[in-house]
Order: sequence, then structure tokens, then C-alpha cells
Amino acid sequence: MIESPTTDLRVFSDPSSVAVVGASEDSAKWGYWLASGALTGSHRRAVHLVNGRAATVLGHACVPSIADLPDTPELVALCVPAAHVDGVVDAALARGTRGFLGITSGMADDAALAARITAAGARLIGTNSLGIYDATNDLRLMWGIPTPGPLAIVSQSGQLGSELIAIGSRYGLGVSRFISIGNQSDVTATEVLADLAEHDDTRVIALYLESFTDGETLFDTLAALRAVGKPTMLLTVGASSASARLARTHTGSLTSSLDVVDAACRAAGVVRVGTPAELVEVARCFLAVPAVQGRRIAIVGDSGGQSGIAADVAAAAGLTVPQFSAQLSAELCMRLPAGAAYNNPVDLAGAGEQDLDNYAGIVEQVAAAGDVDAVVMTGYFGCYGQDVPDLGAAEIAVARRIGGVARAVGVPVLVHTMAPDSATAQALWDSGVPTYDRIEAVTRVVAALAAATPTPQAPVPAPAADPSAVSPGYWSARALLARAGVSFPRAVVVHDEADLATGVADLTAPLVLKAGWLEHKSEVGGVHVNLCEPADITAAFADMRARLGPGEYVLEEQDRRPDTIEVLIAARRDPQLGAVVVVGAGGTETEVLRDVRMECAPVSADTADAMLHSLRMAPLLHGWRGRAAVDVEALVATIVGVSALIATRPDIAEIELNPVRAAADGALAVDALVITRETTTDSEGALP
Repeated sequence: MIESPTTDLRVFSDPSSVAVVGASEDSAKWGYWLASGALTGSHRRAVHLVNGRAATVLGHACVPSIADLPDTPELVALCVPAAHVDGVVDAALARGTRGFLGITSGMADDAALAARITAAGARLIGTNSLGIYDATNDLRLMWGIPTPGPLAIVSQSGQLGSELIAIGSRYGLGVSRFISIGNQSDVTATEVLADLAEHDDTRVIALYLESFTDGETLFDTLAALRAVGKPTMLLTVGASSASARLARTHTGSLTSSLDVVDAACRAAGVVRVGTPAELVEVARCFLAVPAVQGRRIAIVGDSGGQSGIAADVAAAAGLTVPQFSAQLSAELCMRLPAGAAYNNPVDLAGAGEQDLDNYAGIVEQVAAAGDVDAVVMTGYFGCYGQDVPDLGAAEIAVARRIGGVARAVGVPVLVHTMAPDSATAQALWDSGVPTYDRIEAVTRVVAALAAATPTPQAPVPAPAADPSAVSPGYWSARALLARAGVSFPRAVVVHDEADLATGVADLTAPLVLKAGWLEHKSEVGGVHVNLCEPADITAAFADMRARLGPGEYVLEEQDRRPDTIEVLIAARRDPQLGAVVVVGAGGTETEVLRDVRMECAPVSADTADAMLHSLRMAPLLHGWRGRAAVDVEALVATIVGVSALIATRPDIAEIELNPVRAAADGALAVDALVITRETTTDSEGALP
């Protein structure tokens, strides 16, 4: 059971009585749709119509006001002009109404309305809502007439929710529950999502959001829904307010708000899609194929061209097409005709035309071998019965056999066909084999199913409590991060010539002198490198202090180890979606290369390792053109430590280590920046 952050929301799914205020006979008005929809549930609940100027609406008696009702309506639908909403709400609250559906838009003060409602112990969905619907309980208070089905829709945009209903209906995908949350003046998306956990008729969830207020709780709820077998597909827009600010670190220029959303999706097993049509494609696949355990696919086709294109499209979707084992390849070679391809992709080379059963036989052999997580079939199958009617029955029988193979072996099979409207395509769907008219749709939904089955992450040990305050500057950042397990070169803090002399005596040249209190040192001449002779070090300090003034300078040993690579390791706390960690190509070209990976923090060692190896620069980790491999374990430990620190210190807004220099004997951070929330600002002022 998912713990909801709200009181019981049953009033919005199965109220004992409903009043539609603003009921109308005019089918072009909201009052008509709400009244006619409410009346379809009159066998289950009392339905009251309120209209100050009509005695009847749709053949049912009306009363002029809430006060004139014979009993208290548990739920009141508000579709009156904004100027009249306050009066209606006050009258309903006086009667003891427990829920309000706010269709009306343009309210002068949504927050005040919601506060008045909640203070009375009632709840509000909206304002500016397109309505609500629950197929299980015959509740329809919305514009339009959905067909019942397994898809729940929670949408911040009512019209986009309507588009999802329309697209779904074209493919026979109906709706279990529809909630247009509108302005979320009171009831939030998180609350209505949590309420879906025990809604038996909901099997898959569509979510459209433009903002992610309290995003950590939202994604925790989505993860819990996935855990009980109710996956979510998310539509959002790039201008979301999830991270709409200017970051002061390099990391801020490398990542976007959608990067944070995507990291949260990966952690929760949520699939982010790009369009309503794509959402419906993925939803249909989820209903047919509960899960894909990984991203390895086999491609079985009857055309070399289509199979090759399928392989390219699969790679673009983040899937892999691995070469089969020697044993499986040998078995397929013996079974297929001369000229066939059998190492993955498989090209039947006419074997399907010789005997339609070969389609099912090859799929079964490939799926049962254990080399892949899903099988994608592409090409002409589905067209035989359409083009040669005498083959229709045989092709449908093979389609059903393919479905039986997928169920028996436990490896999903998906089909790209040139005849998506054929009887064979329908037989495939009926047999649990998703079938699409475009190969990119097939690979996209396979990738989506894999994304919704996140790899379990080992628990990340919490770092030792570190209650020390974060002071500005590099020296303080070094100390904090060192306690979190980050390694730095030896260094001393320098305020005057005496400190400088001590450092020169204790440290091993070459040395680096830094103006430690500056965030972007190199831009103002706050760094001197390759200092070897005491006289040169003294001159550099005098020059820097003359230009920049007194402050906390740092004298540090310069890392001159051979065969190093430079990595960016950073973290930040998104004001709405929480802590994330970022790994990328580091150094002075960081912004140019833009080679980064982001995940929610904290991360385990396995996840940190996967982040590193997902970078374009990953080949450099293991040696390049004769160079020694670097200490990947040291980099992984640094990533884990930084991720744990940002996750456990809500006072820290950003951390950046750039670069971390990794060599065969370890990883050293040679610059560090820690920014507290109190000192981080965006274009509108301080962070919340």
C-alpha cells in the first residue's frame, strides 16, 4: 500500500452525492457536459443540478442554489463564472460538502480559495480543471465521454489529457480514471497518483506535468506504483521549473532541467516519452508485455535491408544487438538456407516463405537460448494473409504460436509489420505480441520497457555525520570533501610570507598557487602553475596579492603524474527534485565536450562505474594508445563520496571537482568548489 500524503480522496472517485452548479441544456457549455455526465451515475449516487434560471435541465429538476438542495452534496462541481465561485463554495461548506471540483478558470486568488476549503476540512481539485472520471464507480464530471479501460490519466493540461483519451480510443485503449489537476490549488498530482495504488482497474498510468513541486515525494510515489505493477509514462516540457535557475558552477552550463527529470525517471522506473502518440504506443506495450529485463535484443527478419535498419534504429534507441553464442549461431546456420544471416540480426533469406512455421521456430530458438532480453521481428510477416488470402489462417496460427513462445520462454517478442491493420497483426496483439507499423516504434517501446525495470541499486552507506558549517573558499571545500573520502594533493593555506616559506619548505615542487576564496580563479589570474624555485614562488605570491588583495591563498603540490585523464565530478541539489550527481569529461574543455552523465544521489559503486563507462571518453579509462589504465576504483569511490555528501547535507547546493586527475595510482581532485544554499541565487533571487 502506498502511503498518501493526503486525507481520503474517495470523494473524487466515488462520492455518495454530487451537485453540478451551473448545469445547462446547452451542449456547447461546460454545465451540459458535467450535468449529463453526472446523471449517468445516478443509479449509484444522488445527483443534484443547480441553475438559478431554469427549473429543469436535461429533464431533471433544478434548484436555484446550494442552499435549496434537500440534502448535502458530498461533491460539488463548480462551473459558474469566477465572480460567483466564492459564494457557491461558502454555501456548500456551510452545508458540509467534502469535495469541490473547480472547472472555473481565472480565479483572482486560487490560494485563498483553497485555504478556505481546506480549513473547513474539505478538498479541492482545480481550479482550471477539465474534470474527473472514474470508470469503476460510474463517475463522469468532464468534457467528453471516455471509454472504460486500464489507463489512468493524470494531467496538468486538461486538453492534452483529452488528446490522450482520443488517441487511446483509436487503438482500443480505454481509461480507468481521469484527473485533470488544473492549477493544483489544493489536491496535487502526487496525491491522486498515490490514490491509484489500490485502484484495481488501473494497470498503467499516463502523467503530464509542467512543474515538479515536491518532486522527490512525487517520484517516490511513482517508484512505489511501479513496484506494485503500475508503470508510469511521463510527458513534460523542457521549460519545466524543475531547475529554472542559473548555476554558478560549470555543471550548471552542462545540464538542463530535463536532465534532472530524466535522472529522477531512471531512479523511479518511470518512462519519459516525447509525444502523446508515443505515450499510447508505450502504454499498449506495457499492457501486453509486463517487463523487459535488459537492453539486449535479437532481430529476426525476412529482409536484409529491414533487418539492418532495425539494428541501426535499435542502437539509436539505446539497445544492443549482441552477437549470438557460437552454439546458437551454429544451430541457426544449419537450420537456415544458404545466404542467410545467423549471428544477429537473423535474415531468414526465404525460409519464411518456404514454411511460415519457420518464423515461430526461429523466434523460439533465439528466445530460448538466453542470449537476449527481447526478440524483435521485422518485415513481411502479417502481409501473407492480406496478399494471399489462402495463407490467412496459417499465418494467424503462426502468430498465435509466436505469442505462446513468448509466454513459455519468458522473453518478450515484438513485431514490426508492413500490414499493421491485418488480421494477423490483431492476432499478434491478442496473443501478447505488440505489433507496430514502424520499426522505430518497436525499438522505442522495448527501450521504454527496459527503462521501467531499473537495475536494483545496492544500499549506499551513509557517511559519518559532519555537522561542520561550510565556509567559503577552496581550503574549506578541500577539508569538507576530504572528510567525505576525496583525495587532494598536499597543500598549505597561505596568508603571508611566513606561511609561504613554511609551504615551500614542506611541499615538493612543482607547486600551484591559488587565490582560494575565488570561485573562478583562472579568469582573473588567480592561479599560478609550474612554480619550482623559491624566488619564483615568492614573486608569484607578491604579484597575486598586489592584484587581488589579501585573502586565503593555497599553495599546493602540482600533479605531474604521467598518463592522467581529467574528469568532472559534481553534484547539486535541485530545489524540487533533490540531489543529483554528475560525471563528465573534465578540464578546461568541459563545456565544449559536453560529455556528461547525471543520476539521482546517492549512487552505489556499480552505478558510479556505469556512469563513467557511459561517457564518450570511457575508452581513456582503460588505456589509450599505449597509455596505462587509470584507477577506476578511485574515481568510483570519489563519485560515491560526493553523491553521499550532497544527499545528506541539505545545506549544500552545489559541489564541483574539476578536474579530478586520475592515473594508474589513484585520483586527485585539484580544484573544488562547494556552494551553500544560502549563497546560491537564481534570476529571481534566493532559492527556496
